[in-house]
Amino acid sequence: MNKPLMPVIPNEQDRVSISIDVPGNLQALRRRTAARILVGRSGSSYLTATQLELRQDHAAALDAIHRELDVEWDFGRPFQDRWRLIEVATCAETKTQFLMRPDLGRQLNQAGRGELIRHCAKGADIQVVIGDGLSATAAAIQVPRLLPLLEQQSLARRWLFGVPFVIRYCRVGVLNDIGELLDPHVLVLLIGERPGLATVESLSAYLAYRPRAGHTDAQRNLISNIHSRGVSIERAAQRIVALAEKMRNNQTSGVSLKEDQTEHATR
Repeated sequence: MNKPLMPVIPNEQDRVSISIDVPGNLQALRRRTAARILVGRSGSSYLTATQLELRQDHAAALDAIHRELDVEWDFGRPFQDRWRLIEVATCAETKTQFLMRPDLGRQLNQAGRGELIRHCAKGADIQVVIGDGLSATAAAIQVPRLLPLLEQQSLARRWLFGVPFVIRYCRVGVLNDIGELLDPHVLVLLIGERPGLATVESLSAYLAYRPRAGHTDAQRNLISNIHSRGVSIERAAQRIVALAEKMRNNQTSGVSLKEDQTEHATR
């Protein structure tokens, strides 16, 4: 088996190493963001180095979107065995169909439904699901470090931690199908975000209290930008579990429930 393509992710330090004549305080400002500010110009055009960075980042984003998640290669056999990971799929049959038909990525196929009924217990206090979404790269990089922290903090609260599983060609709306099948108190979907020109590694965590058919984003909460220059893995785990606890206590999620940002900062 050939190892699936992993996008070449630009070195973040290289982004701020272009030599342009700006004061030191502005150089410090550039180091605080991945956005392309104060990059200089040559006439009315970008500098050559900036143009090459843009092309490199665009290529990495395209690779991340079209790349297939390979559970064994991306997570490793020990990780699979440790979590007893099974893989199911939505009604999208190919990556191209998944990109062209978002509605198919919101529904589990019949084989996947059967697999979940056979392998996953109903009524877990918290159920974590791993989805490839629009960046399989993000899931491959962030999930192996995040999942153990979520289990650890959930067990510390004496919660029943559902057996995690992977969904191929996954969109956020698939939460409703899983909620109908497994009826967890809180469902957490870890899913790759749409990659941009700043990073292809960004993961999102969507949370819902007992999701059901017909639920929309209004019944879900989101913690986004989980990556090395955004929300750290440790902070993400704290925020996810704290928000799940709030959902359980209030028996609701979405617009009627807000995260306590004063207690859980984003960095």
